[in-house]
Amino acid sequence: MEPLTEKQQRVLKFIERKLKENNPPSQKEIAAYFGLAQNAAYQLVGYLKKKGYLTDSGRHRGIRLSKEYLRSVQQTGGVPIVGRVAAGEPILAEQNIEDYVNIKELLGLSGDVFLLKVSGDSMVDEGIMDGDLVAVKPVPEVENGQIAVVLLDGEATVKRVYIQKHRIALKPANEAAGYKTEYIKRSSRSVRIIGKVIGCLRTI
Repeated sequence: MEPLTEKQQRVLKFIERKLKENNPPSQKEIAAYFGLAQNAAYQLVGYLKKKGYLTDSGRHRGIRLSKEYLRSVQQTGGVPIVGRVAAGEPILAEQNIEDYVNIKELLGLSGDVFLLKVSGDSMVDEGIMDGDLVAVKPVPEVENGQIAVVLLDGEATVKRVYIQKHRIALKPANEAAGYKTEYIKRSSRSVRIIGKVIGCLRTI
């Protein structure tokens, strides 16, 4: 990949930050943030695309980090952020990875750990908030009472897991909201343990 100028690097980091916030910036917003004419912002984004750092989905606010750039971050020790876990797909399929963060050496994480973006408030009493990133160690089974990522009816959920004789209990942690424990038959194909939660990161 071609090297970037200092201004191009600043624009790229701004776009990365906005994408992590799930708020892809428009060229007008980029121009306003850096005090540029909109045409200058258009040119900067164009250079980032030409040099292979950005791509465009073709939709409104469709700017994205390129797979080539994401791979380059991964090679420097980045931990993947997974935006979704879907049934029938590898967890770390390229289409599921939103970004990489360079925290592997800092936290002493092993190579197979990934970060999953949490959606919802069902685990706030455990200190896991909506929008947090949980560090997940992929394992097919967890010990009773561990917090884990579970694929339930095709969607990932974070819950405290209890393995019982004929069923699995998925216990939330939000007493104020009154969420109820879910019970699923162990023989059910709709439930699968993805991994245990070994940490939580707050992005703001």
